[in-house]
Amino acid sequence: MTHALPSLRHVEVRRYVTPLREGGSMPAVVEADDLGLYVLKFRGAGQGVRALMAEIICGGLARALGLPLPEIVLAELDPELARTEPDPEIQDLIRASGGLNVGLDYLPGAANFDPAADTVSDDFASRLVWFDTLVSNVDRTARNTNLLVWHGQPWLIDHGACLTFHHAWSGVVADPARPFAPIADHVLLPQASRLAEVDGPLAARLTPAVLRDCLAAVPDGFLAQAAEPGNEVLADPARHRQAYVEYFEARLAGRGRWLQGAIDARA
Repeated sequence: MTHALPSLRHVEVRRYVTPLREGGSMPAVVEADDLGLYVLKFRGAGQGVRALMAEIICGGLARALGLPLPEIVLAELDPELARTEPDPEIQDLIRASGGLNVGLDYLPGAANFDPAADTVSDDFASRLVWFDTLVSNVDRTARNTNLLVWHGQPWLIDHGACLTFHHAWSGVVADPARPFAPIADHVLLPQASRLAEVDGPLAARLTPAVLRDCLAAVPDGFLAQAAEPGNEVLADPARHRQAYVEYFEARLAGRGRWLQGAIDARA
């Protein structure tokens, strides 16, 4: 049986190293108590905790599908670290992000994927387009590939903008199998010649057990913070997780529609 991310390691942030100002949410390289370097995504930035949830959920799905991405960790941040930072904007961000955040293993020496110079196989391109259509990823364009090349291989990063539906939902999506129109701008869509061939094997990997594993990795605190006031379904972490599982089950069950949409966009 294929498993995703049944649990995530916990680390404590010990040092803020440098900001990464390419993204609007101001992620940063930090050092943790295991002496590792991580790209930290802050709960106090941008779309807040929902972006962190998208990183965990989509990271789990990608791992289950055999797609390469850096290790994801839960990173405890002490807001007192803000006192050592001279930049007021960084100080505010650290203070607003006390507690659990999400970190991705820092890949030293990695370079941004350049579609004009870097190559991938048609199989990889097809699997990535399939995955990005499943999770509604608006951020894998030629302008912003969110792919790194490390040791000659492509690595997926930054899934905080995926799962657009969960920024305003009650726990139910009206049309979970809806085609994803922005896939037409995907950087690897021209190479994704094997979408129909990879569909069955990829879908078979995302069993209900794997989906539950992906959601089990999301901390209760994230789910509680993301719940809209007065929503009885999302207020309960177990029911909140199950709502995501049911969404993905329905999206996979009706995947013929969004898969055909990607195939049509490529044509």
